Amino acid sequence: MTFTVRPLNPAIGAVIEGLDLRQPLSASTQQQLEQALFNHQVLFLRGQAISPAQHARFAQRFGELHVHPIYPNVPEQPEILILDTAVTDVRDNALWHTDLTFLPTPALGAALLARQVPAYGGDTLWASGTAAFDGLSAPLQRLLDGLSATHDFSKSFPLARFGNTPEALERWQATRRRHPPVSHPLVRTHPVTGRKALFISEGFTLAINELQSHESEALLKLLYQHATQPQYCVRWQWQAGDLALWDNRVTQHYAVDDYRPQRRVMHRATILGDVPV
Repeated sequence: MTFTVRPLNPAIGAVIEGLDLRQPLSASTQQQLEQALFNHQVLFLRGQAISPAQHARFAQRFGELHVHPIYPNVPEQPEILILDTAVTDVRDNALWHTDLTFLPTPALGAALLARQVPAYGGDTLWASGTAAFDGLSAPLQRLLDGLSATHDFSKSFPLARFGNTPEALERWQATRRRHPPVSHPLVRTHPVTGRKALFISEGFTLAINELQSHESEALLKLLYQHATQPQYCVRWQWQAGDLALWDNRVTQHYAVDDYRPQRRVMHRATILGDVPV
């Protein structure tokens, strides 16, 4: 298969046209798709009528898949987690976050498929960490490069919301034991492109380790606001069958919670990555 790449803005985002993910991808097509992902950081493919098994097989072409410790999944395909507003409290997605940064090896990326979407609302935004880093002054870039930050899963999955039944409490406590807070560089270097990116998000970042608490709080507030300016972002209006593939190493995203009481059902395959450097 051949496909075309239609960029959405200079910083981030492109639409891929001409690919049917029900069909196997050749090695050449896979390589071209990966290069498009490195160039644009998030790719959008419309009209993908794929099964959970096909969804998982596509995502596995990029790496090993993660099974989420909190969210429900497709029983016959546990690597596909379900984000269904009729079943699960998904308010933790309505803030800027990068997936799985509470792991020593956060996600390389993810493939998110829209199964059911509201008639209006429910968009998702992505922000480019590389564009945000490039937009900082040189003195601030030098200050940040070499610092580290602590990331904690409980910031997005607080006990008060995710431990409110005996079963949920047991699952939350087990996840807490398996995933204590971890530290990652504040500025991450992409392992393929070599570009530097801000690696922080309100979803999981607690504090900058080398700074005093008031300094950390002030600097993180500045960086959160800087990194999500419109010129570094792309906003996607979903249709059922849309698939978004993004590079989690250099982006963060925000699922807008503006559509209730309408229902939104998404399936996500999350691809494990490596240790940030």
